[in-house]
Amino acid sequence: MKRYIPFLALLLGIAYLVSAFRDKADDSGRDLAGFGRLPVLANGRIKPLDTIARSSLLQLQGRQRVSDPAVAAPYAANPSAWLADVLFSPERADTYPTFRIDSPELLTLMGLMEAETKITYDSGLKHTFAILGFLPSTRSRFSFKQLEPRLTELERQSQLAAPVAAQTRTPFQRAVIQLYGNIRHYLELKHMVVMPGSADFLSELMRFQEGLPAGIAAVRARQAGQGYDQQAFQTIMELAPRYDFMGGATSILAIPPADPVAAPAAWKTAGNAILDTIQTGSLSPAVMAYAGLAHAWRNHRTDQFNKIVELYGAELSRRLPAAMSKTGAETRFNAIDPFDRSLKLFSLVFLLGIVSWLKFPEVLGRSAFWLMVLAFAATTAGIATRMWLEGRPPVTNLYSSALFVGWGAVGLCLLLEAIYQNAIGSVAAGLIGFGTLLIAHHLSLGGDTLEMMRAVLDSNFWLATHVVVITIGYAATFLAGFLALIYIVRGVFTPSLDQATADALNRMVYGIVCFATLFSLIGTVLGGIWADQSWGRFWGWDPKENGALIIVLWNAIILHARWGGLVKPRGMMMLAVFGNIVTSWSWFGTNMLGIGLHSYGFMDAAFWWLSAFIVSQLAFIAVAALPLARWRSFADQTAKGTL
Repeated sequence: MKRYIPFLALLLGIAYLVSAFRDKADDSGRDLAGFGRLPVLANGRIKPLDTIARSSLLQLQGRQRVSDPAVAAPYAANPSAWLADVLFSPERADTYPTFRIDSPELLTLMGLMEAETKITYDSGLKHTFAILGFLPSTRSRFSFKQLEPRLTELERQSQLAAPVAAQTRTPFQRAVIQLYGNIRHYLELKHMVVMPGSADFLSELMRFQEGLPAGIAAVRARQAGQGYDQQAFQTIMELAPRYDFMGGATSILAIPPADPVAAPAAWKTAGNAILDTIQTGSLSPAVMAYAGLAHAWRNHRTDQFNKIVELYGAELSRRLPAAMSKTGAETRFNAIDPFDRSLKLFSLVFLLGIVSWLKFPEVLGRSAFWLMVLAFAATTAGIATRMWLEGRPPVTNLYSSALFVGWGAVGLCLLLEAIYQNAIGSVAAGLIGFGTLLIAHHLSLGGDTLEMMRAVLDSNFWLATHVVVITIGYAATFLAGFLALIYIVRGVFTPSLDQATADALNRMVYGIVCFATLFSLIGTVLGGIWADQSWGRFWGWDPKENGALIIVLWNAIILHARWGGLVKPRGMMMLAVFGNIVTSWSWFGTNMLGIGLHSYGFMDAAFWWLSAFIVSQLAFIAVAALPLARWRSFADQTAKGTL
């Protein structure tokens, strides 16, 4: 019976992944899935409204649900429903606790500290669990309506903080700039397709179009000093500035061009498209579609809303088939969220691998292996989908580098586990896969993760060679370090590191370091060639370049120390663990210096997490330096004098 357990684990894992493809119906009957597929152009990329909604919520509040634990029902059933409220019923969306604020000084500035202390829960026990972190708290999330009275002061503080260099800003200044940027983004969303404050935007547009000929004639007559229709003149002079403001208040282009083969630059904001009516004489069908959606949404006319979504979506599919195909696939990809599901599978792989060292090694070890294969396949599919959507190689920004580092390390773990079959590869894969996907999740809080890398990485060729190869080097160096951690933890704290396991780990770390050295060296050289062609110099001692070189040198030091007999297995493990510090600094640390062509900005939270990671690795090195007599796995051997 036990031999079937690995296959049962695999089947359950497959069922878990397949369940993500099940459509989740909206209780209201509104076609939010179709609405979420509608395309817009933002930050140089055509993306669905679903992505706009999800990335905006992550940026504003660090999560994709819009809810309050003190309220039984959610404010919005899913991100697209929240975005529809922001676009079409902003007065309601303004009351949702959407903005996250953690800084006590900023809470005081916004007049929210008193409101924070007045939050109550249904019971003292619930409050206690919230404080301990077992339940979510609303103390850090506030609505636009709560923030609105202090926006002027927030803007003033933001202007004071903006000239300060990012790496020298105080936590208060960083919190101010972040909140001010989030509010500006929220206001951009509100002005994307409908003018906020208009009770019936559809009727307003109809009135504008009907009065346009008379209004234009009145304006021209007035300019010529002739008699004119004052009412027609007044109507156009009231509405035209509104649409001009609306067009300039957002950078999200929601109105596609009439010509299906037009360049992306032909997309327009809704406000500018409305003003074009002055030249064309008729409103864009896209503008009317969104106005109709607003009318149906505000008046709770579900059938009308669904019909407009269907008709407008069909028209776009006819005119822009490639764009609609990608937005549909991206919406599906967002809903499935393969990386979140892989993260959970990797955590299970890690636990099964650990337990297999204690009991049922064959059964649990094989179960962990097959779940690792499944998680790797899901991650591979996710990365491949991102490549297709973006039309770029796998590594284009920090977020995608985290995905690729984990993917590369897990791929090597699969090979190790297939050879050694001792669950060490599974445990390492579970730990690295979970860790890198968790890092990727936190990096996604900055907004859309499919944006192109900053600096000058605009060549697919070099992205597919230098960046990908150097990232594989990162992955291999990390894997060597984490295998060394397994050696140290098992040896010091458990009696499970027998001689066969120790020898296997020694061979694993040595082989992976050789692999890491090769790819790090090739990636660094390719980077120099690319820099020579892009910037006119092969090497400029940029912090990122120095970090890549240090990784190569450190891996070379490990190999020479082993070849020269300067270190034994324990010493090589300590050196490999220090490689985690070297690689993490090259990967993240150099970005925080604020200098060089590869600096992508200071991240306060990332700095402290990086510091904590470095301290933890130094602690493991210190533990490994303990005399072997204090290692539980070697205590008996040292006592007998056999080691």
